[in-house]
Amino acid sequence: MLGPDFPVAVIKIGTCSDLPKVNELLKDLTLKTQQIKAAGTPLTQLVSMCGVSIVVVFALLQAQAGILTIGEFTTFLSAMLLLLPPIKHLSNVMGSTAAMTAAAESLFKMIDEFPEKDEGTRDVNRIQGEVIFDHVGFTYPGAEKATLKKFTLDVKPGEMIALVGSLGAGKSTLINLIPRFWNPTEGEIYFDGIPQKELTLESLRRQIALVSQDVVIFDDTIANNIAYGCKDTVTREQIEAAADAAALTDFIKTLPDGLDTPVGANGSMLSGGQRQRISIARAFLKNAPVLLLDEATSALDTESEKHIQKSLDTLLKGRTSFVVAHRLSTIINADCIVVMRDGGIAEIGSHEELLARQGFYHHLYTIQFSKSN
Repeated sequence: MLGPDFPVAVIKIGTCSDLPKVNELLKDLTLKTQQIKAAGTPLTQLVSMCGVSIVVVFALLQAQAGILTIGEFTTFLSAMLLLLPPIKHLSNVMGSTAAMTAAAESLFKMIDEFPEKDEGTRDVNRIQGEVIFDHVGFTYPGAEKATLKKFTLDVKPGEMIALVGSLGAGKSTLINLIPRFWNPTEGEIYFDGIPQKELTLESLRRQIALVSQDVVIFDDTIANNIAYGCKDTVTREQIEAAADAAALTDFIKTLPDGLDTPVGANGSMLSGGQRQRISIARAFLKNAPVLLLDEATSALDTESEKHIQKSLDTLLKGRTSFVVAHRLSTIINADCIVVMRDGGIAEIGSHEELLARQGFYHHLYTIQFSKSN
């Protein structure tokens, strides 16, 4: 049986290179859990029946000695048999108790977390969009190896920067450093010449819109989901304009209540492409000068990707954008392609320049092109 003291493993993921180890550990723990669950019910029944057998034998001996009447023995035996079903369910109850205990520990640990530190003092209304990385490095807590090393890059306002590379190269880590989800362990990031650490979190994140692969959708209407994250009051017309720019209008027209249609828990009434377009509509509505696209189309089918790519092309215009993409066909027109490897810059240049160098980017492009054919 699973008891409250059943061991719960805490898995820390530093980089994508740790995923095979994590998967192996998760497999082992799952197998052990299933083995214990499978053995729990038979063991409980065996112990219960042994207990009943001992009691019956003892009662029979008392009955033979005249201490216990047949009626009392029958009553006692019936009561014992009625106790068996609840005893058999004890194994399942203890398993659920152990799971709830682990969930409660995780929940209370989150509640006990200290609020995000905000040591910035400067408030900027809107930046031009210049972003400078000055020897930025980052190491995850507890990790021995740095995920990002001496990353240096000057990004002009309105430029599109594509980040490509293999898993664990540091692309998503760099994206998470821009809105200060993590603080760089070395170096500094500048926005229009202002050090990132001097900006308040509210001021910094006001300048940034994020479209990620995993879209958070709330159990609310489409309109309220699009307006999520906007500090200022937005009008109905602005929400409709954002939905139209994200190619959501045709879909919304098919709904009974239009923008006021509930989408269900976690967007259960929406497809992957529709969820992604709501995220893009949020970015249109926020109208931030800096845009982060972290694998925004990698989980979509080809048809949905084509529709969303058109919306993204419109969204990218006039904004400083950082795009993480494994599908190189989506970033061919980027102003600058940064090829990352082992947490640093392996190559940098335009699509044509990198192909001409016959380097790592050319290798990645050739592999994808051969697969597509």
